[in-house]
Amino acid sequence: MKTNHEIDFRILGNEMQCVEIELDPQETVMAEPGSFMFMDSQIEMQTIFGDGSKQQGGLLGKLFSAGKRMLTGESLFMTAYTNMAMGKKTVTFAAPYPGKIIALDLYHLGGKMICQKDSFLCAAKGVAVGIEFQKKLGTGIFGGEGFIMQKLEGDGLAFVHSGGHVIERTLQPGEQLKVDTGCIVAFTQEVNYDIQFVGGIKNTLFGGEGVFFATLSGPGKVWLQSLPISRLASRLVAYGTGGRREEGSILGGLGNMLDGDGNW
Repeated sequence: MKTNHEIDFRILGNEMQCVEIELDPQETVMAEPGSFMFMDSQIEMQTIFGDGSKQQGGLLGKLFSAGKRMLTGESLFMTAYTNMAMGKKTVTFAAPYPGKIIALDLYHLGGKMICQKDSFLCAAKGVAVGIEFQKKLGTGIFGGEGFIMQKLEGDGLAFVHSGGHVIERTLQPGEQLKVDTGCIVAFTQEVNYDIQFVGGIKNTLFGGEGVFFATLSGPGKVWLQSLPISRLASRLVAYGTGGRREEGSILGGLGNMLDGDGNW
């Protein structure tokens, strides 16, 4: 028997997606602050401390749960949206940047998913949002983006967002993927996750891909994103400061002049 609220949904859009949640009377969905887009009348919105799951258990439990969420870069608070009407009502949440929204049915995924630390968007009431520490020393010291991961537990629906295009892979026992840590969106709890050194002095100094990558070993399911938000942000910052790969050459100066950014 399911313990989390059962909700229906539709994912709308292509590159800038949103998810429409349909709530039966007294059903509730929990969402990250700032993800709300619009809702029908008679849906009551309430800010709560932590994730609102039964796992919190009292004030200390709520403080611990909220503290774990803060470590993953999320807010101490979440917003609960409850249908107070006699019929069905909808509430819609939007992804914060271009990419895809992924629906994760925890009931069919073993009751637990490990996700990128800032990927959670919303979930049925009762889904616990926590932190997943990696036990291996190498992962802990060198994991970067992939070290502090979010943990979603329960038997309801949860929604995470990703950047760019999403690839879903089912890994067979012993099958291994080597992945940029930021490109991981989510994986099932059976997948073994570790960090490895790229190796080679030229790779380390000039590869441009970082010194470490993640290894994901099957069995289990893995969701990967083509454009992590950290990668997008770093490129935008570099472009905003006027940096170009060819900025030291004549062509770089010509390009800046053609863009109207040349000081001659």
